[in-house]
Amino acid sequence: MGNNAKPFLKWAGGKSQLLEKFSELYPKRLKEHKITKYVEPFVGGGAVFFELSSLYDFETVVLNDINDELILTYTVIKSNVEELIDYLHRIRSEFLELDNLEEKSEVYYKVRNEFNQEKKHIDYKKESYDWIRHAGNLIFLNKTCFNGLYRLNRKGEFNVPYNKSKAPSIFDEENLRQVSKALKNAILLKGDFENVAEYVDENTFVYIDPPYRPLNATSNFTDYSKEPFNDESQIRLAEWFKRLAEKGAAVMLSNSDPKNADENDNFFDDLYREFDITRVQASRAINSKANGRGKITELLIRSED
Repeated sequence: MGNNAKPFLKWAGGKSQLLEKFSELYPKRLKEHKITKYVEPFVGGGAVFFELSSLYDFETVVLNDINDELILTYTVIKSNVEELIDYLHRIRSEFLELDNLEEKSEVYYKVRNEFNQEKKHIDYKKESYDWIRHAGNLIFLNKTCFNGLYRLNRKGEFNVPYNKSKAPSIFDEENLRQVSKALKNAILLKGDFENVAEYVDENTFVYIDPPYRPLNATSNFTDYSKEPFNDESQIRLAEWFKRLAEKGAAVMLSNSDPKNADENDNFFDDLYREFDITRVQASRAINSKANGRGKITELLIRSED
């Protein structure tokens, strides 16, 4: 409690802009400090976790994601934050000393290529200096790529182009230290969302932020990993949500609102009909066209008030 860590990555679907609205809708038991565990099966950029870690002392925190690089980076920040900061200082200094965008672009694509090559041989189960470099390269690419988007091609390679920024911030040294403190006692897991089930009981708050269901063909930003998250996955997740609620856990889930595109689309209204569904206003965080970043509604689904 009292930690002021913020997300260290820009992540598609990040919740920073919605935290104030979320604070009104968190379960009553959490606000009354009756919850002892916090579990997040799709941690992503971690905005909700960092916000809650500043407000509550949880006995147990479990953070999971299917993205190898993301969990590796959280682990490095947790265990080797000073070594990571040293690496980021070096790569940032070299990058910012370059005179023109062409040179910066060359460095970006060199790092991107190294990152993709590392993905093929890195041992995700055994910590090494390779982890520090790989985590540092992810942070560098995230802050210098187009729109901070994490996207993989069918070969599992990161393929987002350079954003042509002259002086990107890349990292905040003090914030990384705060993130490390927030993660000190967290259990970090990599894999399918059901990985966390064994940690959930009646004293748990579970916040679920899955890859959003696309509103249309051009807004599909679910490619956080090679594995697709389709309607079948959304249905499996809804069934799991119900099982967690039956365990007595307080469960809250975010997703896109299909009614933004089709007022007759009741996909989520039907899936979660026995739960509380609230529509909250949000801005599109990632869209290639500036005029596509208007206000839309998103869904917040809760098992209890």
